Amino acid sequence: MEIGSRIKELRILKGLTQEELADRSELSKGFISQLERDLTSPSIATLVDILQCLGTNINDFFTVSSDEQVVFKKADYFEKSDTELLNKIEWIIPNAQKNMMEPILLTLQAGGSTYPDNPHEGEEFGYLLQGSVTIHIGTVTHRAKKGESFYFVPSKKHYITSKTGAVLLWVTTPPSF
Repeated sequence: MEIGSRIKELRILKGLTQEELADRSELSKGFISQLERDLTSPSIATLVDILQCLGTNINDFFTVSSDEQVVFKKADYFEKSDTELLNKIEWIIPNAQKNMMEPILLTLQAGGSTYPDNPHEGEEFGYLLQGSVTIHIGTVTHRAKKGESFYFVPSKKHYITSKTGAVLLWVTTPPSF
């Protein structure tokens, strides 16, 4: 671990300048500068003082982040095809239903649609990667095409259709699929 770059990262996250961190930790700006460039190393006591000024402690500073997966590849996706509705849903973040939001990649064939979803709390957002869709919210419809996005609070029955086919990124909260 490069201590200096980690200290710099924390300093910037706190919105502090090198001079402000130096003042708070009773060190010189030059020392902080050298420390952040890994040109010098602090004593344990000095490091504890700096970390306290940055709102953390030595244990958390040296704790390596968890093995939680952050990047997901196509092989990680979970896919479900519906031949009746002419759509394919790819959960692009596996197990997203445990999160506050659920991003999916939705592919609608020409004439395809999604299951009507009942009103619920939360939010829905979509971004059209290909094609065009009609968003049905209650009795009102809205059109969106490639490069456009949509957002709504799902307070009425809603679903999406496409006459020509479409691919869109759809994010819902809470997860509803």
